Amino acid sequence: MSKRRLKVVEKADSVERLRKALAKRAKGDLVDVLVELARDNRNLFRRLDARFKLEAPPQELVVATRQAIADATDFDERDINRNFHYDYEAYDAVKRNLTRLIQQGQLRLAMELSLELMRQGSRQVEMSDEGMMTEDIEECLRVVIHSLKKCDIPASELHTWCGQMLKSDRVGFICDSELRALRDRLKVSQA
Repeated sequence: MSKRRLKVVEKADSVERLRKALAKRAKGDLVDVLVELARDNRNLFRRLDARFKLEAPPQELVVATRQAIADATDFDERDINRNFHYDYEAYDAVKRNLTRLIQQGQLRLAMELSLELMRQGSRQVEMSDEGMMTEDIEECLRVVIHSLKKCDIPASELHTWCGQMLKSDRVGFICDSELRALRDRLKVSQA
């Protein structure tokens, strides 16, 4: 049997042994273990959050989103100009949290976090070889941009935000057309 095939079989056996051991435990014990593991592992916490759609107040979402932005946009400086690995699950968490903030009526907080994402995300794109994370960043930002089209925030404030977003984009093309279209629409409505 090849080494690769042997590893796959061993992993399947290990997972099945784990399943059997967990099935013998009380629900409370399992909950305690999951909480303990999630406390020590942000990725596991994000996966559980996504799966169980945990409720969180705005300030907690802001903290979680900032951490997700930091995790998503992190890269090793030694990998500049390469197609480096990035945490796409953290980008999913950013998008999910921005959506939740907007649903809670916290659009201004989502706008602030979007600026942070634009700064850090566009730097990540600039430092990568092909900018493969661009689409992930744009998906996050579009959640906010689309909400701004039908909000009651003053046009002057939105116009300023669009300008800040465009200025913060280090590569000059992240959601560029959407931001310019929104800014131009705001100019027309102000006239």
